[in-house]
Amino acid sequence: MVNEEPLAGWAAKGLPPGGHQDPARLGSLGWNVLAGDTGMPVAILRASALAANQQTMAEFCRQHQVSLAPHAKTTMSPELTAMQRQAGAWALTAATPRQVAALAQFGAPRILLANELTDPGALRWLAGLLAGPGAPAVSWYADSLAGVALAEEAFPAAPPGMRPLILAEVGHRDGRTGARTMEQALAVAEAVARSERLDLLGVAGYEGTISPVRDAGPEAAVREFLEFVREAFAAIHERGLLAPGHQPVVTAGGSIYFDLVAEALAPLRALGARIVLRSGCYLTHDHGSYAASSPGRSPGWGLPAFEPAIEVWGRILSRPEPGLALAGFGRRDVSFDAGLPTALWTCRRGSLRPDPAAGLVITGLSDQHAFVRLPPGYPLEPGDLLGAGISHPCSTFDRWRLLLLTDDSYRVTGAARTFF
Repeated sequence: MVNEEPLAGWAAKGLPPGGHQDPARLGSLGWNVLAGDTGMPVAILRASALAANQQTMAEFCRQHQVSLAPHAKTTMSPELTAMQRQAGAWALTAATPRQVAALAQFGAPRILLANELTDPGALRWLAGLLAGPGAPAVSWYADSLAGVALAEEAFPAAPPGMRPLILAEVGHRDGRTGARTMEQALAVAEAVARSERLDLLGVAGYEGTISPVRDAGPEAAVREFLEFVREAFAAIHERGLLAPGHQPVVTAGGSIYFDLVAEALAPLRALGARIVLRSGCYLTHDHGSYAASSPGRSPGWGLPAFEPAIEVWGRILSRPEPGLALAGFGRRDVSFDAGLPTALWTCRRGSLRPDPAAGLVITGLSDQHAFVRLPPGYPLEPGDLLGAGISHPCSTFDRWRLLLLTDDSYRVTGAARTFF
């Protein structure tokens, strides 16, 4: 049961002023975003695109015989992660202990903490969580002997098969965490295998920090790194370091190169490994960074393309100069770390028909304003609506505590809460 306290007494962005509505009831109110029934600005998720993306990813996993542990840090939403679990997700992925706590509260039975865990307080908390009744299965990474030692200090000795599960993480030069050499990776794996308090589940890596732009150069570097992941798992398997009683896991794969991960790690199925992708942004996709670099744009993809599901809408506030409009959303409402929003639609006040925002370009953001350049004579006035696509879903989601689900006519069908 998700704690409702963060919503108590809160006038949510996207709801009418004073509209303390129960998110579970929003789909029954007959609201339409274009009719002005919601507050502005508002973040929406098109339900049809979410469903289509979910189906495409599930089919990809089925065809390539891989499992999916979607990275829940993208949305941190009980409604959206429940959708992913219902579609067959093997686990949910977290990046921090606080996210692990939230996912456990969401009811996730298996959680992959795709990060090192070196905070003694967090390790003690996790030891208490895992000792409780009905606890989720939680695994996490280690890339150093110091990390292994910290975990050992927090957990009591236990028989094999009842110990916390650790993945030896490997990394690449100039990347994030992860052992940079085979010797380092094997030393970590051997330390876990010797432990009377920890079990070694497998190997993890992350290729997405090699490049956010997909072309021939980065793809070659990604393949080289994935070869390292594959060789590390094979070496650990050959040395008999993996814990008995568990299907071993090898995991990598963000939302840009997951097709290469499925291809490169496929031979490890012959060693009994479960290959786990951790893609998160596939669910909502976007009109920016992932639209440009998704595997769905690759030749030979063979499945439906991912569809952008997330939009942010706001009122036109001012037309202070020829060729300039100010819209009522800004850096507090939309991501801008991977590119500015894309103007998609306008809707005249009093209309329920969105028109393509042809020639409109968002050139800058302040905290609550978007600077929109328009062609001469463009019919856009204060009070009209502007709908924008975003680049990088993660850093738009964390600006909202409630996003509205809509159909393709912008009728509100439900809501997704976030817990960041």
